[in-house]
Amino acid sequence: MVEQQAKAAGRNATLIRWLTCLMFLIFAMTTDAVGSVIPRIIEEFKLSMKAAGSFHYVPMGAIAVGALLLGFLADRLGRKATILTGLLLYALGSGLFAFGSSFVWFVGLLAVSGLGIGIFKIGALALIGDISASTSAHTSLMNTLEGFFGLGSIIGPALVAVLIGAGLSWKWLYVVAAVICTVLAAMAAIVRYPRARRVNAEPVNLRQTFRLLQDTFALGFSLLIVLYVSVEVAIYVWMPTYLQGYDGPEVWLATYALTIFFVLRAAGRFLGAWILQYLSWTRVLALFGFAIFACFAGSLAGGNRTGVFLLPLSGLFMSTMYPTLNSKGISCFHKSHHGAIAGVILFFTAAAAALAPLAMAAISDAFGNAKYGFALATAIALLLFLGLLINWILDPTKGRLRELDQLEYSAVRG
Repeated sequence: MVEQQAKAAGRNATLIRWLTCLMFLIFAMTTDAVGSVIPRIIEEFKLSMKAAGSFHYVPMGAIAVGALLLGFLADRLGRKATILTGLLLYALGSGLFAFGSSFVWFVGLLAVSGLGIGIFKIGALALIGDISASTSAHTSLMNTLEGFFGLGSIIGPALVAVLIGAGLSWKWLYVVAAVICTVLAAMAAIVRYPRARRVNAEPVNLRQTFRLLQDTFALGFSLLIVLYVSVEVAIYVWMPTYLQGYDGPEVWLATYALTIFFVLRAAGRFLGAWILQYLSWTRVLALFGFAIFACFAGSLAGGNRTGVFLLPLSGLFMSTMYPTLNSKGISCFHKSHHGAIAGVILFFTAAAAALAPLAMAAISDAFGNAKYGFALATAIALLLFLGLLINWILDPTKGRLRELDQLEYSAVRG
């Protein structure tokens, strides 16, 4: 009887992992396909680049607001209720694309779906801690999940290309995502989720979230993530512009540079889930941070003739960066606070994703060339490397992670 219950619990945990992986894949299909969608809406609605950029800024802003203000819901209402609420909001916002044709209508729906992403992602991020046997396992699983996110980043733009090639509208990308998301919500509704354990009677509310904003570890990881995300979005938002005018012998490489970047980033995350089980995460991130800076510096020094090789290659070194920083940042807190801290980190993630491309665009416009925006990105990459180097040398989280590993994860291992 006990053996049968253990097998059933194992199957249930496996199902939870697969469902969570698919959730990450689905929302990446729409958020990371924006680079393929924006040229279509510029042509369809006769928009400026700034106006068309609303397809990126609005959902990122909604994710940021939802994550910061509603992150505590995963701790108060539970992971399951939070995930289901977010999935249904995302499905609603995406599905209603089928019933409209105006730009304002679409932007409004992106705000709804972005809010849904913010809600269900914090529930999913909090859930990872509940099903992980250690802080190291937490990091490994986070890299796997972000690997599926990377696959979604590849599938989304490819689906847009298929739709356009078949003479259909780009908006059906969102409808397809809504249908798949509805199926996932139905499956998530019948799965048994582990119950999160509270360690104290501290009230779970928005005030708790703002108290976490004062924590040194929360601020430190958030700052590193802001620097990293600012560098990453420089690639998938502005790399195609930077490579325009490339006239070297590898024209095909310039054409597929963004796809190569996404493929390397996805592959690297699955590889990172394995590597980080054997190597120190502080060392890996510091070395990869240097490699990212070297790619950007080399691209800036050599122009698009070197950038066509180095910028896509940076995806391999970026692969483990975000999931590992996110995982360690969350793991520095009790599981009963994982929803709130996941919301704090996601807020800074989305805010950086929205503001960094704007800053690069403003600098590029002011000086008349995209290389000046990449000069800013290169400076940020240097700051990221220095921060990761200091983290490697000082390893300030070592004590807290060891303590929480024993306190919070022993029950899961048992």
